[in-house]
Amino acid sequence: MNSTSLWYTTRATGIVTLILLTLTMVLGLVTTNRARARNWPGFAQQEIHRRLSIMAVVFLAIHVLTSILDTFVHIGWLAVVVPFTSPYSRFWVGLGTIALDLMLAVFVSSLLRSHLKPGTWRGIHWLAYLSWPVALAHTFGMGTDARELWVVALGALCVLAVGLALMWRVRATATRNASLPTRVTPVAPPTRRQIEQSIEASRKRPVIPRS
Repeated sequence: MNSTSLWYTTRATGIVTLILLTLTMVLGLVTTNRARARNWPGFAQQEIHRRLSIMAVVFLAIHVLTSILDTFVHIGWLAVVVPFTSPYSRFWVGLGTIALDLMLAVFVSSLLRSHLKPGTWRGIHWLAYLSWPVALAHTFGMGTDARELWVVALGALCVLAVGLALMWRVRATATRNASLPTRVTPVAPPTRRQIEQSIEASRKRPVIPRS
């Protein structure tokens, strides 16, 4: 495979990875807090979310591999896992490395979910929300075709989709919290000492005769 083929493969897999990551973000936002479609079982949504995540990791691996193998520029294997160590386009490649590290952390934690505490897994899983804007910035900062109209339109659609999903999530959460019954703080019953003190105080209170 020559350098031109590697370049096209790198750009194509990068764009596909961004699309898959966006779909994963949107599905993750709209299925959180037990939000489920009426005619769509929850397990089906979770399975689609899992498959999209796996596909994103696969295309990301191809994207990284072709980037390293392309001899037109030198990125280096160290830059794959250590941010800002690439001799070529250090900043934008570094952002891609950060997005890769975050996605790998989420992917590995999902595989080990049964061995992790729920709080630990959720904390790591929140990294997925951070990896998306970093990957978006890498795509438009690094891509040589980032100014193409179709790429700009695709990026705008990705931002719009995630933005709408986030707005829906916030609204659904607010509606759900508003529908919850207000908790009444229980009042502790008086202790025996308090009762005795109250009786003693009432006895010492002067009696005012009625006129």
